[in-house]
Amino acid sequence: MKMSSVNNRCSFLVGLILILPVFAAGQQKPVALRGGKLLTVSHGVIEHGVLILQDGKIAALGVENSVKIPKDARIVDVSGMTFYPGLIDSESNLGLTEIQAEGSTNDLIETSDEIMPHMHVYDAFHAESELIPVTRLNGITNAIVAPDSKDTLPGQDSFIQLAGKSGEEMLLVRDIAMPLNFTGDQRRNESWEKRKFPETRMGMAAQLRQAFLDAQDYAQHWADYEKKKNEAAGKTDEKDKKPPTPPKRDLKLEALLPYLEGKRPIVLAAEEANDLQTAVSLAREFNLKFVLNHISHSQSVLDYVAALKVPVIVGPIYEDPKPFERYDAVYSLPAQLSKRGVKIAFASFDAHNVRNLPYQAGFATAFGLPYDEALKAITLNPAEIWGMADKLGSLDVGKTANVVVANGDPLDVRTDVKKVFIAGEEIPMTSRQTRLRDQYSGQ
Repeated sequence: MKMSSVNNRCSFLVGLILILPVFAAGQQKPVALRGGKLLTVSHGVIEHGVLILQDGKIAALGVENSVKIPKDARIVDVSGMTFYPGLIDSESNLGLTEIQAEGSTNDLIETSDEIMPHMHVYDAFHAESELIPVTRLNGITNAIVAPDSKDTLPGQDSFIQLAGKSGEEMLLVRDIAMPLNFTGDQRRNESWEKRKFPETRMGMAAQLRQAFLDAQDYAQHWADYEKKKNEAAGKTDEKDKKPPTPPKRDLKLEALLPYLEGKRPIVLAAEEANDLQTAVSLAREFNLKFVLNHISHSQSVLDYVAALKVPVIVGPIYEDPKPFERYDAVYSLPAQLSKRGVKIAFASFDAHNVRNLPYQAGFATAFGLPYDEALKAITLNPAEIWGMADKLGSLDVGKTANVVVANGDPLDVRTDVKKVFIAGEEIPMTSRQTRLRDQYSGQ
C-alpha cells in the first residue's frame, strides 16, 4: 500500500473519531417531557401528558399535573409535540455496509457456501457506521441486523440499539434468530460460467434438509459421548474410568442446534405461494420455531398463512406487483394479514434507507391497515416477536427509555423528529448529512 493511501486512511479515521458523538455511561439526571401527546401504543393516547425518564428507564407517565416530577429533573416543554416509543426495524443491514459500490466496505454475505449458520452478524457489525446516525434521526432506535439474503442459511441475526460507546453496548442480543431464505434467488444459476449446486429449488430444499439431518446426527454423537463420560466417571475400577474421546466439533452443525431445539426462531423468507409452502413444510419436518418473512406475492394462500399462527415480517411495501396480481396486491398485504389476525411487523431490508421505515407503515394505512395496527407494527409487535417486549415497544413504566419527540404523526412524511432519547440519553440530532448540509449552506 502506498504511504499516501495510508495517510489518507489515517486522516479519515481521525476525522471520524472527532465527529462521532460521545455517549455517557448512563443517564445522568432525570428528564421530564411535559405537555405533549403520548402515543403509549399499549394503552392508548394521553393528551397533555408527562413522561419521566430516569436511570435509563421510563419512571412514570400520565396526564400533566398527575405525575410527580423529581426535583432534580431537567424539564423539557414539548407542548404541541407528539412523543412515542422508539421504532424497531425487523430486518436491516445496518453496520454491515457503508458504501454500496465499494466492496471493501461491505460485509453483507459470505458467498463461499450456501449453508453458513455459524456466521455471526456481531463479528462484522460496524458500530461507527455513518448510516446509524442518519437512521436514528427519524426515530428508529432498534433494529434486527441480518446478512444479505443470497444464501439459504447466511448466518445469525443480531438485535441492536442504535446508540452506545461501542459495538458491545449496541449489540443487545448477539444471536437472536437465523434467516432461512427460500425465494429462488439463492439458486446458484446466475450464469453458465458460475452454475453450481444448488441450481434449482429442489437442490436448495435437499441441501437444507441434509444440513438439519447432519446437525441432528451431530447432536446424537455428543449426547452419546456425554452418556459414556458420565458412565465412566461412575465406575470404581480405575481401568474403566478412562473417559471416551469426544467427537470433533463442527461449528456449522453446532450453530443449528439451538434452532432444532426450538430455543431460537428461524426467519423463514419466501415470496410466492409455492415457495412459502415448501419452506413451511421443511420447517415443520424439523419442528423449527419460525417467523415468516416477505411473503409479498402469496395473497392466494393468506388463509393458510393465518392458520399457521405465526408472525409475519412484511415488506418491502414498495415492491412492484407481479403481472398476474392486482396493482395493490403488495400494498394491501399488511391489511389483509391484519384482518386475519396475523401479527405483522415492518422491515426496511436495507441499510441506507432504514429511516423510511415509518412511511411503510403509513403507506399501508392508505390500503386498509388500521392506524393503531400500523403503529404497533413498528413498535410493540416487533418487540413481542423478538422477545423484547418487557423492555421496548411501548411507553410503559419500567421499560427502556427509548423515546421519540416529533412535531406530528410518526407515520406522516411531513413530520419532523425533534428529539430522540435512547436509554434515557438525548441523542445529538446530527449526522454526516446534516454536517454537510450546514457546511455547504453556510450555516
